[in-house]
Amino acid sequence: MTKKLLIIAFTGLSSTMAFAADLYVRNGGAGGAYPTVSTAITAASDGDRIIIQPKANGEAYVENLIINKSLTLVSETNYAKYIIQGNVSINPATGRTVTISNLSSGYYGIYNVEATFPIGTGRTFINIVNCDLHNVLTDKVNFTTNISGCTISGNLKFSHGRCTANKAQSIAVVATQDNSPIGSDIEVYGNVSKSFISNSQANYNFKFSNNFCAGIYIYNIKPGSSNEITNNTIYNPSPADMGPLYVNLGNNINLGNILMMNNAASFVVGGTNACIQNKSTSVSITASYNVFTNTFVTEGNMTQSDNSGSMNLNFDNVAYTLTGMNVNAGNPGIKYTDLDLTRNDAGHYGGSNSWANYWPANNDNKPQVNYLSTPRSISSGTFNMSGSGFSK
Repeated sequence: MTKKLLIIAFTGLSSTMAFAADLYVRNGGAGGAYPTVSTAITAASDGDRIIIQPKANGEAYVENLIINKSLTLVSETNYAKYIIQGNVSINPATGRTVTISNLSSGYYGIYNVEATFPIGTGRTFINIVNCDLHNVLTDKVNFTTNISGCTISGNLKFSHGRCTANKAQSIAVVATQDNSPIGSDIEVYGNVSKSFISNSQANYNFKFSNNFCAGIYIYNIKPGSSNEITNNTIYNPSPADMGPLYVNLGNNINLGNILMMNNAASFVVGGTNACIQNKSTSVSITASYNVFTNTFVTEGNMTQSDNSGSMNLNFDNVAYTLTGMNVNAGNPGIKYTDLDLTRNDAGHYGGSNSWANYWPANNDNKPQVNYLSTPRSISSGTFNMSGSGFSK
């Protein structure tokens, strides 16, 4: 039975890796290739792969791209990025899937990878892996964005999907009213945000785990949802008007739950000295096993237990490390055990979804797992596991 299941799994893998055709783009159209990415897109059919040769000496393909088909864009040279000096715009269509890997926006200006306009019905899927970009703006209705291993000098905004192992100025899950919702959560795991990570989306549950950032801000939630903010490291050396864990739905009165657990934080007191702020009576917060260098102070309604303040913690927001009394300070439950099978550490290295699963993101340019979903513990029944990865 096991052998049969494995054969089925590998057969499925092979079928998903097949492409209708490979179209090559090379400088000047060398060897009969297309001279520009745009001409290759025009000639391509749904499902084709466009293989792009990086130009010598860091030169760019100077063009704006409009992707209006299901295509995959990859580099012809292993471990090397091709440079597009221009915007990359993705038009929506039901079932359209666009995958972009090894793209660099270069250093010539500010360009966007963006969803052009909302799709009325159906859903468009965008996969972005191992890219160096300026801004990613895929925050349109009925778009799912899966982005991993990217360096983003500006802002990352998306409306639904999975975000793992990226470095960005900010990461925002933006409010859209999807009219064709998909049955999966928003997952933000193992990222660096130099400022904040936020959620304004009311269509989906969210899970923010094992990130390093300056604050986590919640402006809306799905009605009746159960959400998680767990094992994040939050460090803000500048005074702020909001606490590091902040919930304010404003005029939105959606009822929902947020678990805040095993986070480690330090902040400079500005407009508030609260470690956790809940300004919305409709949101039920359960806060436990969070540790702060600040005196532990809360604002608003929440259920709290085993939180600690005035802890000796050492943060490095360049190397993204955390040391000190966060070790073994998280929830002692076995399902929260660290990768080394010791008690959960508070902060981004703790738990089975540890930061160590995703970083270093550029590990000798080797193929990399960018998502892994397994049960935290199993006592009986069926073991289900899923994962994905990419090659550089």
